[in-house]
Amino acid sequence: MEFNKLTEEEQRVIVHKGTEPPFSGKYNDFFKEGIYACKRCGAKLYSWENKFHSGCGWPSFDKEISGAVKRVPDADGRRTEIICANCGAHLGHVFTGEQLTAKNTRHCVNSLSIDFKENSS
Repeated sequence: MEFNKLTEEEQRVIVHKGTEPPFSGKYNDFFKEGIYACKRCGAKLYSWENKFHSGCGWPSFDKEISGAVKRVPDADGRRTEIICANCGAHLGHVFTGEQLTAKNTRHCVNSLSIDFKENSS
C-alpha cells in the first residue's frame, strides 16, 4: 500500500499515536460541507453532517462512514483508540455516554490525521 508523504509532526500523531495540542488543529472550528479523509491513505472517514462542536479542542464526529474506522483498545488500558480501517493510521479516540449528541458518541480526531475535501456543486 502506498501512503501520502507526511511531515514529522503528522508522523508523530498518525504513525506513533501522538496527540496534537487541544484547540490547535485547523479543523477544530471548521464546518464546511464535505468529506474528511485519512491524511495517510486518503480513505473517506467522516461526513461533515456528523461533525459537531463539542468544546473539547479537537474535531468531533458522532458517526463515521460505515466500515471506515476501527475501534481498538488503547495502550493506556482505559480509552478506545480509533484508527483508519484501510491503513491503520491513528485518528484519535472515541468516547460514549457523554450525551453530547443523540448518537451519544464522540470521535475525538486529530486535525493532523485528516484532510478535508469540499463538496463540489
